[in-house]
Amino acid sequence: MENKVFLSYGTLVTPIGIGIDANFHSLKNGISGIQQREHSGFKQENWFLSTLDDLSENRFDALLEKALSDLKKSYSETVLSAPETRFILSSTKGNIDNLPGDVFSSARGIIHRQTNNPNDVIVISNACISGVIAINTAADYLRYSDCDNVIVIGIDIVSDFVLFGFQSLFALSDEPARPFDKNRKGISLGEACGIIVASREKTHTSAVEYLAGASSNDANHISGPSRTGEGLFRVVNKTIERAGIHRSDIDFISAHGTGTLYNDEMESMAFTRCELQNTPVNSLKGFFGHTLGAAGVIEVIVCMLSLEHQLLFESKGFEETGTTQEMNIIQQTHAAPVHTVLKTASGFGGGNAALLIRK
Repeated sequence: MENKVFLSYGTLVTPIGIGIDANFHSLKNGISGIQQREHSGFKQENWFLSTLDDLSENRFDALLEKALSDLKKSYSETVLSAPETRFILSSTKGNIDNLPGDVFSSARGIIHRQTNNPNDVIVISNACISGVIAINTAADYLRYSDCDNVIVIGIDIVSDFVLFGFQSLFALSDEPARPFDKNRKGISLGEACGIIVASREKTHTSAVEYLAGASSNDANHISGPSRTGEGLFRVVNKTIERAGIHRSDIDFISAHGTGTLYNDEMESMAFTRCELQNTPVNSLKGFFGHTLGAAGVIEVIVCMLSLEHQLLFESKGFEETGTTQEMNIIQQTHAAPVHTVLKTASGFGGGNAALLIRK
């Protein structure tokens, strides 16, 4: 019999708040971190980004330091430094400004110094599905190894490297992202750090149970998803099967919802094929922007907030259906009975991942 796995809040550092409570307040009040930033990109244009203003020059390391310092307010050194505690770092680019050096070496050093943990830091870098895969990996460690806790850290920053890359793909929006909307134009990039503590025991009253997760690859294109949502369709069905629940048990879906034409269309097709088109769904990219390797982690934290407060957050920026298959997009934040949540992610290279949690 597999060990149960529980997820608890660590911390959340984003442009709309420092800490879990501050972010919850902003989400509840519809506050977005996306703002027009002057002189950004190839031609020094004014792109809409979700960035933190108070980071030092070495922004990735400063963000990680800030998040770990906040984590230590809630978790003792006894837990963080224990040999039975492992750390997983989820990031697409790490500290890309360190190139041509190791972009993850400084992060490993910061984690060891801040926590005194003796174990190697596990790095998961699988494009935009990194965060969900990191949580799924943490669950596997807890179920099939001798560790008691796994600290999952999702972090990425808006660097010139990332900004130029998405600009070269013509994937950036010249207005705040509008996932699933008829007039969506693309991605608004964001930066954040989220931390989740996965454990064998339910040590916090706000902890939720992790049911199951899965990942797949549709092998369609280096940057474009399957046009029929095949990979996401398969991974959602596999996750539901592993969890041993019925699709009607799912109270809402936290979708990837980047705001690009192809991604949002693909997701609508996949959810319809899974017979989930009537299930309430949102994308949080209108609040945080697309935070890449941090997205899965910070968005699962928001799913946990939905479970704790029995609240469904709006899909910010959505006004009118813009996908072939119509979905039940959450247009206003409102109270609702929430017990089981599906979180999905899709990314470059054809990657798809999903997980289920419940209160």
